[in-house]
Amino acid sequence: MISVEALKVEFGARPLFEDCSFVINKKDRIALVGKNGAGKSTLLKILSAQQQATSGTVAIQRDVTIGYLPQVMVLSDEHTVIEETEKAFDHISELQAHIENLNNELAQRTDYDSADYMSLVERFTHESERFQMTGGMNYRAEMERTLQGLGFSPSDFGRPTKEFSGGWRMRIELAKLLLRRPDVLLLDEPTNHLDIESIRWLENFLAHNSGAVVLVSHDRAFINNVTNRTLEITCGRVVDYKVKYDDFIRLRAERREQQLRAYENQQKEIADIKDFIERFRYKPTKAVQVQSRIKQLEKIVPIEVDEVDNSSLHLKFPPCSRSGDYPVICEDLRKDYGEHSVFHDVNLTIKRGEKIAFVGKNGEGKSTLVKCIMNEIPYTGTLKLGHNVEIGYYAQNQAQLLDGELTVFDTIDRVARGDIRLKIRDILGAFMFGGEASDKKVKVLSGGERSRLAMIKLLLEPVNFLILDEPTNHLDMRTKDVLKEAIQTFDGTVIVVSHDREFLDGLVTKVYEFGGGLVREHIGGIYDFLQKKEMASLDELHTKKDHLLPNKTDSTAATAEKTLSEGKLSYEERKELARQRRKAEKRVEECEKEVMRLEAEKADIEQRLSTPEGAADMKLGALYSDTERLLNVAEETWAQAVEELEKFDVTH
Repeated sequence: MISVEALKVEFGARPLFEDCSFVINKKDRIALVGKNGAGKSTLLKILSAQQQATSGTVAIQRDVTIGYLPQVMVLSDEHTVIEETEKAFDHISELQAHIENLNNELAQRTDYDSADYMSLVERFTHESERFQMTGGMNYRAEMERTLQGLGFSPSDFGRPTKEFSGGWRMRIELAKLLLRRPDVLLLDEPTNHLDIESIRWLENFLAHNSGAVVLVSHDRAFINNVTNRTLEITCGRVVDYKVKYDDFIRLRAERREQQLRAYENQQKEIADIKDFIERFRYKPTKAVQVQSRIKQLEKIVPIEVDEVDNSSLHLKFPPCSRSGDYPVICEDLRKDYGEHSVFHDVNLTIKRGEKIAFVGKNGEGKSTLVKCIMNEIPYTGTLKLGHNVEIGYYAQNQAQLLDGELTVFDTIDRVARGDIRLKIRDILGAFMFGGEASDKKVKVLSGGERSRLAMIKLLLEPVNFLILDEPTNHLDMRTKDVLKEAIQTFDGTVIVVSHDREFLDGLVTKVYEFGGGLVREHIGGIYDFLQKKEMASLDELHTKKDHLLPNKTDSTAATAEKTLSEGKLSYEERKELARQRRKAEKRVEECEKEVMRLEAEKADIEQRLSTPEGAADMKLGALYSDTERLLNVAEETWAQAVEELEKFDVTH
């Protein structure tokens, strides 16, 4: 489908990669890997015709369509979610007209045995199949299924896209791309803004997608479950492994071991030749042999060894003070938004030294509970922090607290203590700030680079309770290994909010699942949780009174059914009860919408602040403060409305 020949890309004097040749076939699902800066995103841009190579060719078969999802893109704010998604089918009318033209041409032709006629038939068949695969004109159901698979609820479909954060709008772009059903999908970090459920849905979609896939991802489990081939960019070349990622790691280690042996043998040979030349350079009787050795030396092609970054670095947290036995205790903790209970009746105890994961779909309350622990938002119920708890909190907006005038190196040098100061360069290199990058000023860093720097800063501060909110979004797999090992050896308490199963595997020993207004405790690792959830799902569907199921008793229908079973109210009384309740619910719903609007606005400003330009914009900072203040007021108003609704329930 796509043939790449002798591709070369140069930035400055040194080529990024050169002499790259490979073919993408119809059923290939390819993981494109390599260290950060190797050229993975650049290669995807070249394949999608977004960028030109210095030399070489990219040949694409006729009528092959390509869909490309970049890491960052310009997003539209002028439509609702469903209207924006529907743009994926703008091409259907064009495709239908094209099929009709091909059909008319076939009807007029009489050279049935000619190669040109058979080619025309093949094109007509291909286009007709594409039309059927996209659902023809009956695409609405497929569009809704895709949006729901990526985490949107039906109530979101009519909301303007500008109410959503950048991550959620990227999901809309991903939905549009998948719905177009291109022959080749080029995906650059598609899981960065997805939760576990959405990632598993995407895995299933790609596994059953008939087209080819080329993806860049730092989610090891995701690429293992999706891909069957691995292309590695290393030493300025592309090496093709016809295996999935885990097998590639093994084969790559074997390949590098062979390279090292060959390199050592070559170095010994070179040393012997040079030694011979030096020993007999001035002896006339050996002149011929010396000239022969010089020519032999000139003909030797140096053996290159695949690049391996310093992921072997062992990073340890500095010594910290001992906290109390129970850093966090929650009793009947509650936080609601109208009918949807973010969470309620939360009773959990976190012991010192535990490493736990918060998982669940986006919007189910993971970050909300973290904010409650940090005392950033109001809540009902009891939440106690233990004695001498020192919290280190990593969130996306933490990057904005960095001093823009300091260099990367100085930022870390100011927090490093003791022997760790001797390894600052190594630590920066492990987190992709090697070489000249360590001398950059913070104010010129991208949002992702600032996030990584904030992570390093946190790792070097003496705290005994770590809360990490999506810590792996901007880290490659080797860097994630460095971070994971550091957390494993950390003797304090850790909460990790993450969708990265591979990162959580072997790291956490307890999982708290957020969903349906409840927080469920699962003892064991992340894969124990996933296995248990799949095995228990059918039972849960039939266990209507199970307190672990999403709470539906707040609905009008359920309340009426409950009071009817108790025989306390007549039909007219129940009817009046339902009417009054709907009025109270409407008030809560209006308050909820205002809160959600302001939260979306705040998230959008946070994203803009994450860029160097935004961080330097004083007006944008003032707007963020005003929005945060309005959000606090709106949350208080909403809380009062909820209290009135709950009071109504008790009274009646």
